[in-house]
Amino acid sequence: MKLRSLLILLALSLTALAAIGQTQKPLTNADVINMTKQSIQASLIVKDIQSSSTDFDTSPQALIDLKTAGVDDSVVDAMLSAQAAKPSANVDAVRGNSATESNSAAGPSKPACTANEGCLLKEGTIFPLKFLSAITSKTANEGDPVEFILDDDLKVGDSIVVAKGAHALATVTTAKKAGMMGRPGELSVQIQYLIAGGNRVHIRGTKGREGDSKTGATVALTVLFGPIKHGKNVEIPADTPLTAYVDQDIWLAPMK
Repeated sequence: MKLRSLLILLALSLTALAAIGQTQKPLTNADVINMTKQSIQASLIVKDIQSSSTDFDTSPQALIDLKTAGVDDSVVDAMLSAQAAKPSANVDAVRGNSATESNSAAGPSKPACTANEGCLLKEGTIFPLKFLSAITSKTANEGDPVEFILDDDLKVGDSIVVAKGAHALATVTTAKKAGMMGRPGELSVQIQYLIAGGNRVHIRGTKGREGDSKTGATVALTVLFGPIKHGKNVEIPADTPLTAYVDQDIWLAPMK
């Protein structure tokens, strides 16, 4: 009898756990902030993000709020990756088949935009950005978000897939003030994604891909905008242009 009772209890426990797993709500920014405040290790939070459904807000203001709350950079990276991997429902509907299936079926004469799949924005596509606000190595800090604006419509053929004025995001990876002995300041950013409706288009700031490194290899603004004067800080005014590149193929719904 005791064995039978234990088996029944075990079965009920497993059923309850399964029900909890099925009804578990997606992780949100608030959950991540709460885990951080409870001093849970960043590596454990990252694993939880990777193994759970998520519904993160990765807007520039939300990223600032995460930094203010003390969320580790590795956790923020995991949040960005989780959100970037989730295409919006309207693109899924337009696309129909998977990109792999479409690419394997595509021939030389297949158009870049189709009625069933939408438009294929290919890796390496060049497009212009500009800095939304001024940035300087004197006041910037590692981990700060840097916001850009798309300076022209992004098109596939004659179809606009991302309209001029869309926002793109980068993160400061190196920020060193000008120092003693005439040492110039240093400033580098990691370009991450362009916001296209409900999608995140992975982008980079270099023409060539960096092997298997993660999206948005670090871009040294000191190099891009010329040598910095002896003992001076890096200063990039608002509206300064920056060329960016699509980091991986993505299907997008054409704008109506």
